Amino acid sequence: MHVALFVTCLVDLFRPTVGFAAIKLLEQAGCRVEVPRGQTCCGQPAYNSGDQANAKAIALQVFDAFAGYDSVVAPSGSCAGMLRVHYPELFANDPENLPRAQELAERSWELISFLTDVCCVEGVAAHWERRVTYHDACSGLRELGIKRQPRQLLASVSGLSLDEAPGAEVCCGFGGTFCIKYPEISDKMVTDKAADIVATDADAVLAGDLGCLLNIAGKLCRQGQQIEARHVAEVLAGMTAEVAPIGAPR
Repeated sequence: MHVALFVTCLVDLFRPTVGFAAIKLLEQAGCRVEVPRGQTCCGQPAYNSGDQANAKAIALQVFDAFAGYDSVVAPSGSCAGMLRVHYPELFANDPENLPRAQELAERSWELISFLTDVCCVEGVAAHWERRVTYHDACSGLRELGIKRQPRQLLASVSGLSLDEAPGAEVCCGFGGTFCIKYPEISDKMVTDKAADIVATDADAVLAGDLGCLLNIAGKLCRQGQQIEARHVAEVLAGMTAEVAPIGAPR
């Protein structure tokens, strides 16, 4: 299967190892992976802010950059949700480009769900001696139904044990521009999220969206907590020894 990796802005700018982990996992699953050089943002910040003109202009670039691949895979539920759910909404009144949006949506996937639901991956060969908890990012959970898939693959990581936080499905307060527009509400939400994580006595918190992880890692660090934050792809790809936790001093 010929797969195009949608790297995402946050991965490109803040955590490139997530992209490398995604490629490793996809290749292990038998995919031929390319990273289209013409890709940019998915347009979600503009879309969420009501700037449909710029969101559409960005989406048209995405259509061109990712044409011709069997599947488009992103290590992010929010970006995959933009491609899969919101592009058809964005072009609902544009009969010329709606078919392109629908066609791309049908072959766009979040990384972990693609591995389990399309590639039928049942487990990985990674090892990590940690007690972890998992944060279900809003877009992946609510837009794409991602809940079982990361837990299924994490169960195959030797040495790892998963302890569920009571608020695993509760938003961390990042929400893209939400944390900028409503900083007090956002801080209260991530403070509550951090308390749930600490209550599990976990060594690390995992998630499938880097925005959530940056937000959570920042709060845990400011609280002086020694809890690692990592993207689930890094753990499944066995790359934890190669890169420091998110937010760790360089």
